[in-house]
Parts: sequence; structure tokens; C-alpha cells
Amino acid sequence: ELFGYKTVRWRQTLCMIGYFCSLGFLRILFSWKPKMDIWCQCVPCSLGEADIILLRTTDELKQYSKKKVLEQYIYNPSSKSGYQISADKNSIISKSVTMPEGKIRFIKVQKIRYIWNTVDGMFQKIGVLEEELSCSDVHTKFGSGLTTEEQEIRQQVCGSNTIEVKIKPIWILFFKEIFNPFYFFQAYGLCVWMAFSYFEYSTAILAISILSITVIVYNLRMQSIKLHRMAKSYNSIMVTVLDKNRELKEVESQSLVPGDVIVLPEKRLFLPCDAILISGACTINEAMLTGECFPVTKIPLPCTEGTIPWKSGEDYKKHVLFCGTEVIQTKSHGQGLVKAVVFQTGFNTAKGELVRAILYNKPANVKLHKQAIRFIFVNAAIALVGISYTAVIFTINEESVHNTVLMCLLMLSVAMNADLPATLTLGLLCAQSRLKKKGIFCISPQRINVAGQLNLVCFDKTGTLTEDALDLHAVIASDGNRQETLYYTSGKMLSWGPLLGAMASCHSLIVLDGELHGDPLDLKMFEGTGWVLENHKAHGTKDGELVSSTLVKPGPKAGKVPVEGIIILHQFPFSSTLQRMSVIAQVIGEPEYTVFLKGAPEMVVRFCNPKTVPPNISEKLDVYTTKGYRVIGLAYRILQRKQFTHIQQLERNMVETDLIFLGFLILQNHLKAETNCAIQELKEAKIRTVMITGDNLQTALNIGLNCGMIQKNSKIIKLEANEPQQDIPASITWKSQTESQEIGHKDNENCDVNNGLGHNAFLSGDFHFAMSGRSFQIVLQHFYDLMPKILLNGTIFARMTPQQKSILIDEFQKLDYYVGMCGDGANDCGALKVAHVGISLSELEASVASSFTSKITNIKCVPMLIKEGRNALVTCISTFKFLTVFILTGSTALLILLSKKTIFSDSQYLIFDLAICMLFCLTAGLNGPAPKLTPYRPPGQLLSPSFLLSILLHFVFTITLHTTAFLLLQQQPWYNETDVFSACLPLYHSKDNVTMKEPGLSENYLVTTEWIITGMHLIVIELVFAKGSPFRQRLYTNYLLSFIIAMQVGIYLFFLFGHFEFIYSAFEMVCTPYYWRVSILIMVLVLLFVSYSVEEGILENRKLWELIKKISKYQSKSQYKELQRRLQMDSEWPPQNRTDYASQSFSVIDSNIFKK
Repeated sequence: ELFGYKTVRWRQTLCMIGYFCSLGFLRILFSWKPKMDIWCQCVPCSLGEADIILLRTTDELKQYSKKKVLEQYIYNPSSKSGYQISADKNSIISKSVTMPEGKIRFIKVQKIRYIWNTVDGMFQKIGVLEEELSCSDVHTKFGSGLTTEEQEIRQQVCGSNTIEVKIKPIWILFFKEIFNPFYFFQAYGLCVWMAFSYFEYSTAILAISILSITVIVYNLRMQSIKLHRMAKSYNSIMVTVLDKNRELKEVESQSLVPGDVIVLPEKRLFLPCDAILISGACTINEAMLTGECFPVTKIPLPCTEGTIPWKSGEDYKKHVLFCGTEVIQTKSHGQGLVKAVVFQTGFNTAKGELVRAILYNKPANVKLHKQAIRFIFVNAAIALVGISYTAVIFTINEESVHNTVLMCLLMLSVAMNADLPATLTLGLLCAQSRLKKKGIFCISPQRINVAGQLNLVCFDKTGTLTEDALDLHAVIASDGNRQETLYYTSGKMLSWGPLLGAMASCHSLIVLDGELHGDPLDLKMFEGTGWVLENHKAHGTKDGELVSSTLVKPGPKAGKVPVEGIIILHQFPFSSTLQRMSVIAQVIGEPEYTVFLKGAPEMVVRFCNPKTVPPNISEKLDVYTTKGYRVIGLAYRILQRKQFTHIQQLERNMVETDLIFLGFLILQNHLKAETNCAIQELKEAKIRTVMITGDNLQTALNIGLNCGMIQKNSKIIKLEANEPQQDIPASITWKSQTESQEIGHKDNENCDVNNGLGHNAFLSGDFHFAMSGRSFQIVLQHFYDLMPKILLNGTIFARMTPQQKSILIDEFQKLDYYVGMCGDGANDCGALKVAHVGISLSELEASVASSFTSKITNIKCVPMLIKEGRNALVTCISTFKFLTVFILTGSTALLILLSKKTIFSDSQYLIFDLAICMLFCLTAGLNGPAPKLTPYRPPGQLLSPSFLLSILLHFVFTITLHTTAFLLLQQQPWYNETDVFSACLPLYHSKDNVTMKEPGLSENYLVTTEWIITGMHLIVIELVFAKGSPFRQRLYTNYLLSFIIAMQVGIYLFFLFGHFEFIYSAFEMVCTPYYWRVSILIMVLVLLFVSYSVEEGILENRKLWELIKKISKYQSKSQYKELQRRLQMDSEWPPQNRTDYASQSFSVIDSNIFKK
């Protein structure tokens, strides 16, 4: 959201004076609150008149940022007739240049330039080709290149084609870090402690802060250098550009602009921009972008007439060459050039998006961060009580104003705990380090806390739940009525026919360095023919057309065939969206062309002549898919040469029709060995598991059953939705599946995934919805009111396109699920990015699209990550609890001491702050995660009822303990406020307890008693809050923290019962009778018993909290929980074996959602 503002000079002047008078603090405050900055210096106005723009994000963060409107005069040195900006009056450049001065206005947001469109009255992204252009527009307007004048104009408007990540100077990183609000709280505390000459602790805190900032700045600097190097290689690539005069010239990629035509060479080339292929074909390695390990084929954008935008096509990405990907092979059409129109430049490109994802990573766990800020202000409010009390006491005692103010400031500094900044990150850094050792890497440590909140995880199937490798199991040949099955385990080879021709030619394989490369499915299919593939060459058709082709011919292992080979003339590559691919080929010696098509069986049958499709095809398909096999359909068609000329210009919808059905390929895809146990572990932890795959629905169901995602005796309801047809509205059919064990369920040998849930599955809510991507889309458009209900029990989503995967995860998030996504392929990238936590099983650079990358190439990494997330979250909350009680304890003790006009000494404070508080905060995160996931999650917020009750009860214990000690001390016969050595008389103890020096301010019975009690109280709190289970390992496994606590206990016992003069002198203690020391120990032991009992028996007692919730009738406000409760009362849910039709009551979503 954008809001326009105009700067007012006198307001700006006043703010400048304010900066000076506040020593820059006002300027820093404005950097935290840009909205306040603009309100103080500007007045609202229209966007067209604005010189300052206030931006507000539309997500839940609602973050504000301030952007200055920049102006630039467009000068065209090549034009002798003034400013002839663009011949196309509808282009964004023509609409954005104000005449006659030739000026543009723009803002830069996260490296992207947005230019002011004076005609439409809006800021629009520049550096991209106009998306409303049709296919024919792209060819006619830009197919011949740009003139030199147009290039210069676009260069000035769009900027250079560079992904420039500047290496930030260390001093900028340093100041940006120290301007964090938490460090300001810390700086305030340091100033106060310096004023009290508390140099030891101040120096220690300062040293640790400098060390912490240094580490953070170093990491940011190294990330900046890494990004700079990663992006730099794409900024200076030499490319060949074709201009309007049909001249070829070599230029640096920095000068490329949208609309330029680049010529792709035969040699390998890393693309420096996003471009639309308009002629020829090429093979691209998109591993950097998608994580796919095999090359993909790109085909030219068809020059079709019409006004439909070129980008609205179902699969426009098959025409787009993305920046950062590598062109490994090109194929020209005859003697022509392989050409592409520059589509996007700079940070607008796919590579730029990946870099921006790192530079401007979306903050995670916002709720926790906001509550941490509130935590500071709550502590400050507590401190105000102490400040008021201190001011009253000091006024009554007629202390000087100077002393009163200093003491009030000290009380406030107690609330602004100096260990807080380190606490926010240390636990996450420890968890990140442990994950790294396990082979799981993350670019955003804050996401680790979010992982601890996951209650739903979505999985891709192929390569994630199952192995990447496929085995060719069988081929089922069909002649319309009869079907013949050939099992490849028999060693027999197919005889010659269209089916063999389809297997030999309908693929995207290429030869690189003498080896075949391509999709594993294509490799297995081609391998099953025994044929060989040769590199492409120029081939003349009988129509006189010269095309680039690929030759496949029988190899030594092939059976005897009566043909020399097949020439692949043209290819329509496979698309996840279209779920099919096809080729136009020619058998050597044959006069006609042949179209071969392969893809999802349901999709292939749709394009076949119904007379050629066997009537029992569905039953045959179900036989294999219910057993978990992957099934591919094959079909062909003879093209009459007279009707189809210029094959390179043919569109797939012209040839993919009226096909003859050939049969099925049956491939076996085995589950990974680790899948079952990981799924079972998640289900035992009551974390929902969902499968989102592009494979067949029955195959997905079988995999879901065999991996334990759907358990034995669970009911399955298959949803089939249909588009409206003439007078019949859209419909949805609910088919109740038979018992799950009849769908090919196999008992697992590694893990017991079937624990028998009984047969009353519908009554218990144990049922699962399964649906295809087509049905999902129809439900979104025509039955959106049903979508939340379906998602509540939706487990299998098959034949899903990449966009549908992203939409599905977004819909789950709307129900208040914390969603994780685990995948490895190109069609998972969008879903990985949308999910709260994305886990990529790819080690390639594309993993920056997800928050986590795992070198463990199976889903075992998911429970590992969730365990670490829960551990980190609990560590963060426990440390916050400790710091809060630390503040309350210190404040209570200080208020008691101030009532007697005394205070702890510097050395005594040093023990509290360094030896106890800081050491605990530094080591609390070293606990490893619990070995097993519990069936419940840790609290996801600081201000939860258990957290607040814990703080309240410990505050009561603190007041009780310290007040009791204070009152009992004053009743002792040896207590004397003026003679602090009275307890050292021989009457009470030995002659060793004698000191001759004058007592200091802190040398009295009250300070000594309070110091011992406070220190031991803090150690008790450490023991109580450092517990392990259920989300962390036991305390004793944290060897360093256990050793520290043991040392603290030993040292304090030494302080309590030892009577050495150098100890008393160093810590300004006075001696007390042994019975009083024993009394102090008893009070502390009672505190330990009560605190631990309350924490474990009440605050961490889940059964008790469940009972309290039941009595108070508390119910979760999560959307999915509320929906569950409503559906439990609905006797008609779920529907079974019936068909519902769309009505006006259903919400309809704009169908354009699928094209955005």
C-alpha cells in the first residue's frame, strides 16, 4: 500500500533542530518509526504530487518504510529532433515521461524500480517487457530488435542489467546493528552502571556486546561478499544482440534492456537476463533455479494472432529462458538464428528474485518478536513501581536530588536486562549449529522457532517419499479392444510398431559428452527400447523446410525392426501444468509425419479418439495404480503432409487431437527406506501429514497407505468435481472408498504404521479426502465454502500443478495451521516459498527459495528439524522466564535494601550478573532436542497463561522468601544496624570471625543475608527453568551448564559457611552465626522444593491444564479447531456416495487466480 506525502520545509527544519538537541536520538527514533518521521516532516498529498512515499506491507506485519521519489531527465543523444521517446503510445515508457521536459519520476523498493505512470496514475514496475502484449505483439514489435535510439531510452529508464549486491562497509553494518532497540536498552544500562562506578560488570558487558556485534557484523559481511560474488558473474557476460538494422553486435550484458533481441550461440552460455525464446529451440540446465538435475527443453513462443497476453498461456515458462540458467544446447530452424527477446533485466529476473529473497528475507515468528518487545515494556512498568518507591524513600530520608535520580535510574536499568539481546539469538545459533552438523542448513535462523510450531507437513511424492529412480515394470499394448502385457523382467523386447516408436522418440533426452541426459522417466523408457540417440543435425523436409532434428535408431541391444530409425523434428516439452508432452517425428523412408504423445493416462485418453480407447481402461489403470505403480499413457497420430506444412510453426492444440491410444507404460517407484518411520513419528506427535503430488490419484493413495499417511481401517472419500456444462451447474461427487487394505496396502517391515483404529472411522473422524488437481481447481472456483471442510481431512492431493500446490498451502495457512513443505523438484519451489517452513532436499543453489536445505535426501530431516525447532522455542521461552524472575528477584532485594539506605556492592552485583545470569543465558541453548516428538507442541508465545502464571507464582515466592528473611533477621538478638560486627563476638563464634576495618555501605547483616539468599535463589531458578523433557534433553546432558550450576552451588556454599577474611573483604560481607547460615540454607531448600513442585506439578502438568480448560470451557480459537468442533455436531458430514451441485450460496473465486 502506498501513501503520498509532500515535504514541508519548516517542519523539516524543526526536525533538524530536534536531531541536534537530542544528540541524534530523534533521528534514530525516526529510523525505527518511519511513519512518525513522515508525519513530523510532511503533509499528505496525492501520489502524483508526492516527493515522499510511505509504504505499508499488506501482510500481518504491517511494516512501514519511507521512500524518496527520484526524478530523472531522459536525454536522447542520438535524436536530433528532441524527445522522441517511443513510437508506441501505449508503452509504459511513453505513459511515464512527462513532456515537454522529458522527465520521469520513480521510487526504488527492494532493488526494484517503480516508475510513475502519468496516464494511469500509478507506480508500475519497470525493467520488464509489457505483460499485456500478445504473442503476435512480441514477434512483430520486438522480433526484429530495437533501434539504437530505443535502446538508449530504455537504458536510461530501466537502468542497467545488473544484479549488483554491494559489499556493505563494515562501519555501516556496525552502526546498523548497534541501532537495534535492544542494544539501546543495553547502552542505557551501561551508562547508569558507569555512573555508579560499576566498572567490572560494565566492562564485561561491553566486551561481550562488542564480541557479539563483531560476530554478527562478520557474518553479515561474509554473506554480503558471498552474494556479491554469486551475482557478479552474471553482470559482465558478452552476448550477441540483433538490432533493427539486422546487424549483429557483441555487447556486455549490462547494456541489455527489455525488448532487445539476443542471439544464442551453439556453445554453452549462462543467461544474463530473462528472455522469451522466439525462434529455434534450446536445452537449458535450470538446476540453479529449480533444483532439477536434468536439462529441460525450451520451445519458441508461437506467433499466434489475438489479444490474449502471451503470459496468460497455461505453460508460458516453456518459452522463457531464466537468468542464471545455462544454455547447454541450441537448435536452429534451418539456417536461421536461435533468438530470444529480453523479457526482464536486473533484479526483476529469476536470479534477481533469488538474491532479493536473501537480502530481504521475510521475518519469521513475528508474534514472538513482538512479545519480546512487550516484555521490555512490561519490565519497565515493573521498574516504575520500584522507581516510585525509591523516590518516596529517598525523599523521606532527605537524600539529595542527585542521589535520588541516580538510584531511580538504577532501578530502571535493572528492568532493561543487558543479557536480553544475546538471549534472543544464542538459542537459535546453537540450534542452527546442531542442524548444520546433521546436514540441514538454513538461511533464516528465526525460522527454526517457527519449525517448533509446525502441526501440518506437506510432502511431494517422487524423490521425496519415494526414490528418484524408476524401474520399467511392463508395457501394456492396446489395439482398441485387446490388450497385451509385456513384462520387462522377462527379457523380451518390443516388436516394431507405433508403441515402440513412441517409446523411442517421445522424450526430451539429449547427448552431452557422449552420455544421455534427461528426465529419469524418459531415460528408463528409452533404455527399454534398446535404441540409441544421435546428436541433432539439419534435416530437409519434403516441403522444402530445413529443420533441426534428432535421430534415434535401433542399437545393438534392440530387437530386429524393419526401419532404419526415427527423426524427431519438433517437440512440445513436458509440462507439469499440462501433464503431457508430444513430438512430431518421421520414420526414415516414410512420407508422412507422426505425432507421439505421452503423459498422465487421464490426460492422454482425453485427446484420443474414443473408438481407440478400450472400454475397460479405467479398471486396467486401477489395477496398477492401486498397487502403487506409476502409469504413463501413450498415443499417436499420422499427420497428412498436405494438411500440415511448416511443422515448426504448428501449435500443439493443432496436432494433439484425434489420437490413437497405444497403451500404458508401467513403472515402479519404491518408497525410500526412511519414509515410513518418519511419517509414523510425525503421526505419533499428532502432526498432520499431507501428500501433494503431480502423479496419479490411485498411485498417490497407494503410496499414502504404504507409508502410513493413511492408516489401516481408515475410510477414504474420493472427491470428483466437474465444470458446469450448459444447463448443468458445477458438481462435486463424494465417493466412499472401500476398506483401505483393498487399495494395495502393504504391511511395512521397518515400522509398525498400523495400530488399528477400529471400524467406526467416520464416527471417530478418522477419514481422509483424496482429490485431483482438476477437482481442487473446480472446488476453489465453484465450491469455495466447502474448501475449509475438505482441507480439515484432506490427505491426498494428486495431479497438482505447481501453482495449485502453492494455493493449497496458502489455504491451509488460512485455517491457522503452521505448515511445513518438503520437496525436491522444480514444481515444489513455489510451495516451499509459501510455507511457514520450506525444506528442500536439493543441494543446489535453488534452495535459497526455501528456508531450509537438507543434505539428507529423505524426509528423516523433517522430524529432526521439528525437534530442534521445539527445543529452540522452549529454550527461548525458558530464558525469558529466567530473566524475568531475575529482574523481579533483583528488584525485590534492592527495594528491601533501599528501605535501610543500603545497596549491594559492585563485586556482589558482579556475581549476580556475570557468574549467574550471563553464564546461564550463554549455555542454556546447549541442551540438545528430546529424542522423541511429543504429541503436543510447546507454547508459541511468551504471554501464554502458563508463562504468566509461572512468573506470578515465582514473584510471590520471591517476595515471601525475601520478606521472611528480612523480618527474621531483624528479630535476631545479634542484629544491629550500627554495630555490624556484633555477631563476631566469641559468644557466637570463633576468634577467626573478627575484622578490624571500618564497615562500608554494603557491609551489614542485611546486605550479606540478601546477597546470599538472592544468589542461591537465582541458582534455584536456573535448576527449575533448565529442565529437559519433554522438548529438550535432560539437564545433565548439557555438560557445561551442569558444571556451571554445580560450581555456583559449591561457591555459594563456600561463601555461606566459609569464614575467610579475604572473602569477606572482597565481597564486603560480614560474619553471621552458623545457625543463621543454616537457616538461610533451609529457606533456600524450601524454596527449591516449592518452586520445583509448582513448576512440575502445576505449571508443566498437562493433565491439570486440560482439566482447567475443561472446567472453564476454554476452547482453542484456531480456525481449524473451531471448524472441527462444528463438524462434530454435523451428522451429515462427511457426505458419502452422493453428488452435490453448485448453487448461489457457494462463494466463487475469480478464475484468473490460476493465471497470476
